[in-house]
Formats: sequence, C-alpha cells, structure tokens
Amino acid sequence: MNRYAEQLAAAGMNPAEAESKGDLFERAAKVLPGDYNPAGLRTIYVPGRIEVLGKHTDYAGGHSLLCAVERGFCLVARARQDAQVLVWNARTRERCTLKLDPEFHPAEGGWSNYPGVAARRIARNFPSARRGADLAFISDLPAASGMSSSSALIVAIFLALSDINALAESAAYRREIRNQEDLAGYLGTVENGESFGSLAGGRGVGTFGGSEDHTAILCSRAGELRQYSFCPIRLERTLVLPDDLVFCIGVSGIVAMKTGAARAAYNRASSAAKSILEIWRAETGRSDRSLAAAAASAPDAPRRILDLLHKSGNTAFSSDLLANRFEQFLLESAEIVPGAAEALASRDLHRFRLLVERSQQAAENLLGNQVPETIALVRSAHALGAIAASAFGAGFGGSVWAMLPASDAASFESHWASMYRDQFPGAEKSCFFSTHPGPGAMRL
Repeated sequence: MNRYAEQLAAAGMNPAEAESKGDLFERAAKVLPGDYNPAGLRTIYVPGRIEVLGKHTDYAGGHSLLCAVERGFCLVARARQDAQVLVWNARTRERCTLKLDPEFHPAEGGWSNYPGVAARRIARNFPSARRGADLAFISDLPAASGMSSSSALIVAIFLALSDINALAESAAYRREIRNQEDLAGYLGTVENGESFGSLAGGRGVGTFGGSEDHTAILCSRAGELRQYSFCPIRLERTLVLPDDLVFCIGVSGIVAMKTGAARAAYNRASSAAKSILEIWRAETGRSDRSLAAAAASAPDAPRRILDLLHKSGNTAFSSDLLANRFEQFLLESAEIVPGAAEALASRDLHRFRLLVERSQQAAENLLGNQVPETIALVRSAHALGAIAASAFGAGFGGSVWAMLPASDAASFESHWASMYRDQFPGAEKSCFFSTHPGPGAMRL
C-alpha cells in the first residue's frame, strides 16, 4: 500500500478501494510533464455521492439523506509561475488549457467546461489568485451516472487551485466561507452561476441545481449517512450505517448528462419549483427564501399553495404539472426523508423500505424523471430481495442503489447485472459495484 492508499484507508475507506486509488494517484502523477517527483505534488481525492433520498429537494430548501461512495477523482497538481491552468485527463490523455482570468471563456459541451468554469469563477471572486497549475486527474467513477462526477470534478479543480493560491487566507474567502458547508454552498453557485454573498456569480455550467452534490462530496464521512437541509445548508442528523449493510449500485448506462436534452429536462424540474415559489410570493406578498420555507410558513400553507397552483395561469407550466411537482417535493422533503432517517436510526428496515418505495413511486408518477431502465433496476432489485432500492440523482438516466446485507453483495450484484442485461441487451455502458459510505473529499 502506498502513502496515498494508507491515508484513504485511515479515513475509513475499504482497504481494497484505497489501494486502487493509490495506484490511480501514481498513474495521474506520471502524466504531468517533467520528471516524476511525488514530493512536489499536491494530491486531492474527491468522491462521488449517493443521494439516498431527497430527489430534487435541495435547490428548493428541502431535506436530503446523503453519503459518499468509495469511488471518485484522484487529482495531482503542480504549481506554475504563470496564470495558465493545464488539465490532463490521465485516462484518455486529453488535455485542456485554461487561464485564471475573469474574462476567460470555457468551451461548452465537453468535460473541459467544468474546470473552465471553476477557474474563471476563482479569478473573478479572488483577484489575487493568478497562479496557475499543471493538473492531472483520473477517476474510477462512472461518468454521467447520477453520482455527481461533474460536481466532483469542479470540487477537485477548486481545491487544487485554492491551495496553490492560498485562497483560505484571503479576506473575501474568510468573510463568506467559514466551514465545509459554506464551501459546498459556494461551489454549488460556481456550478449554477448564482452569487454567494459578496462573491459575484456568472455563467455556470448550464444547470439550475443546488448544493446537495457538493455537500455530500465535501462533508461525508466513512460509514455514515447524513441528513441535511438546504437554503441555507444545515446538518440535521448523522446516522451510522452498520458494517453488515452495503449499497450495491446499478449504473443503467443511460447517461444523465448535464447537457442537451437531459439538461433541459433537469432544468425544467428546477424551474417548476421556482415558478411555484414565485406564484406564492406574488399572491401573498411574502418573501420566503425557498419553497420549503413557504410550505412551512403556516399550518395551511401547503393547501393554499396547491389551491393557487390549480388556478395558475402560468404560461410555462400547466397547473397539473406544478401541482404534481409541489406534491412530490412536499412528500419527499417533509415526510419521506425525515421518516426514513428515523426508521434507519431505529433499525426498522421494513418501514425504511416502505418510505423508499413511496419516494420511487413519486419520482415515477409526480416528478416524472425516471426512464424504463432505472424503473426496471428498482423492480429487479426488489425481486432479488434487496432491503430497499431507489433511483437517485437528477434522473432521466443514471443509477439505482440497492441496500442489502454485505454478505450477499457479490451474489446480488452478479444476478442483478444479469437480469438487467437480459432485459436491456443494448445497455453496454451499464456497470455494477458495491460500496460502503465513504469518506468525503480529502487533501492527501
């Protein structure tokens, strides 16, 4: 085990996974130009995440139940003396050239958009940050799988450039970013383009999401599930998942890209939630910060909101669509997430399963963000005896998690994959793996 693997294992990562990451760090380091010298490198591990529950709730101020997976990005960085940022994908040997310049324009449509947006936002928010870097990353996280690979890449790039430019010592950083939750909130705005306090926004990557992904990536701990609420980000409870339980992940092979039609569908769910809040504000004169705050503003507020939506003359969305979106949000955030967390805490796995099933049904029937492949993965996981199973992430593709006894993981994974590929023989990019809740982002 090399020193990178030892640190990850010490943080609670499964030793086999830690050793695999140690090898990835060495592969990434050897891609950088010049002599291989590990002593002169900064090394950062950034995981993907599982949204156990909390489908499309974060940007509306709701609740989520989250953990990290034991897969992610291994990034190495070497400081430069100029403002250029050269980024290599060590797996494909592709390279992009960026600049710490507030007027830099990242190329849209490919993976370079994500580090490009991060570099430009750093340059705009922190004028003293003009020291570039040679960066190389490699990931064992399936891309566009709903496990937040794009957000993880943004986090990794930011952490590397932040360290090289000592951002945490700047007055602007200290004023707005006081802890990991604040950093998660800020990086959420880097991605969606909004401002964060005095740190002005700009064009993000093109999605209108929140900060759930960044919170799970930065704030998770090995062996734990964490319940958060958002707008602002607040840790509400921590649950230790027993070692005898594990998540098996089924990646459908249907990409959940934050581009094209999938991005438009994702943004439609986000925009509908925003429209509901705007209708409420216009009718009541209130200035509730989020949809969750509006729903909690009075005992009868949910009923009043639904009445308004059924009468809505909104031109972008039908009244039925808005009502369905609100009902899904309220059910997921106010009932399912806290109820499921309580069920897990008391080891009431039957009740946990029932609540997860309600979440999946609401995603299919009210939110409408499921595809036949993710629905089939959930059904087959139940047929194979999973404790519970649900699709997660933005939807319109992506992955499904299944919770089961760790002793059954290998057999379950094999049968689950076989059933899925028999039903969808064209799903060549599907993959299946098991994971315990892993550690969050780490500087090694």
